[in-house]
Amino acid sequence: MRPLDGVTVVSLEHAIAAPFCTRQLADLGARVIKIERPKVGDFARGYDERVDGMSSHFAWTNRSKESLALDLKHHEAPAILEKILIQADVLVQNLAPGAADRMGLSYEALSQRYPGIIVCDISGYGNDGPYRDKKAYDLLIQAESGFVSITGTPESPAKAGCSIADIAAGMYAYTNILAALLQRGKTGKGAHIDVSMLEAMVEWMTYPLYYAFDGATPPPRAGASHATIFPYGPFAAGDGKTIILGLQNEREWDAFCRVVLVRPELATDERFASNSLRARHRAELTEIILATFSTLTVEAVVERLEQAQIANARMNDMLDVWNHPQLKARERWTSVQSPVGVIPALFPPGMPNAFEPRMDAIPALGQHSESILLELGYASSDVAKLRAEGAL
Repeated sequence: MRPLDGVTVVSLEHAIAAPFCTRQLADLGARVIKIERPKVGDFARGYDERVDGMSSHFAWTNRSKESLALDLKHHEAPAILEKILIQADVLVQNLAPGAADRMGLSYEALSQRYPGIIVCDISGYGNDGPYRDKKAYDLLIQAESGFVSITGTPESPAKAGCSIADIAAGMYAYTNILAALLQRGKTGKGAHIDVSMLEAMVEWMTYPLYYAFDGATPPPRAGASHATIFPYGPFAAGDGKTIILGLQNEREWDAFCRVVLVRPELATDERFASNSLRARHRAELTEIILATFSTLTVEAVVERLEQAQIANARMNDMLDVWNHPQLKARERWTSVQSPVGVIPALFPPGMPNAFEPRMDAIPALGQHSESILLELGYASSDVAKLRAEGAL
C-alpha cells in the first residue's frame, strides 16, 4: 500500500511545473488523470525527440498518469469534467491566468459543490497583483527573481541548465498538496493553494537577498566558483579534466596547504589568512593552485584531496552521470514503459522503505480517454460520437 492509494488527482497541466508536481503525487500512489488537448496534447510532448522520438521533458514528468484527450471548449466537456471532479480529491492547473476561473474551476466555485476538494493553481506570478496576467516561462522567472543576475561569469549572466523555476514551483505545489491532504484528514475541508513561480524562486534566493540586505552589494557572478567562499569551485588538472573542490574553514585551509599543495607556508601567508582575504586575492591563489594541479592527473588530485579530507567532486557530463558508480551501487535506476518502448528512470529520491514507489508507464496522448469515459458511465457509442466530433 502506498500513501496516496485511493487519492484521485485531476490535472489541467502542460510544460513542467504542474506535471512535475503531479508526477510526484503519482509516485506515491495517486491516480493522476492528465487532461490534454486532442491531437496536440501537452505542448511539452513536442519540445524535442531525444528519447527515441519522445520528448525528454515529457518522459521526465509524466510517468504513471492516465491521459484523457478532451477539448475543454466542446459543449460536452463541462459535464465530463463534472463527473470526473465528483470523485476527485485534488485539482491541479497551470493554464493561462484566469482560464480555469472562466471554466468554473476556481476553488471558490468548486468548493461550493465539493467542500473537500483541494485546488492547486500554479502560475508565474500568482492569482492577483499587477503581474497576474504577465506571461511567465522558466527563463523569464529566473531573470525576474534575480537568479540570472548572480549566475554566470563577471562578463556574462547565465541561466540554470535545467528548469529550476518550474522545478521550484512544482515541488512547493507537491508539498503543499500533501499538507492540505493531511489537514483535510483532520478537518474534512479542502483548501486552495496558490503557487507562484516567482515566489518559489525568490524563496530559494533568500541567501543572496540577505547578503545584499539594506542596499549592500549583491554577490558577484563567479562562474562555477562560489561567489563569496574561496577556494570553492572548478580547477583544471594536468590531464585536462576538471575537479571541483570546496574549503569551508581554516582547519581545511591548513590541510589543503600541507597535503594538497605541499606548501605549508601558505597557511600563514597574510594574503590568505581568512576566507575574505582569500576571496580578495583569488586571482593570485588560483595561479598557485593551478601550478600544482598542472603536474597531476585528476585522479592524483582527488587522492590528495581525500587524504586532506577536502570536499571534492569531478565535473561530470551527462554520460558520466548515466554511469555514475554511486547510483549504480545503490541500485537507483529502474525502467518504465512508454509509447516508444522501455526507457530507464531514476527511482524517486528519499522514498520511505515501507512501500515501493509507483513507476508505471508514460501515457500516449489520449491513451485512456475511452476507458475513463466508460468508467464515468458513457456508452461506447457516446465515446465514438465524441471522438467523431473532435472532442477527444
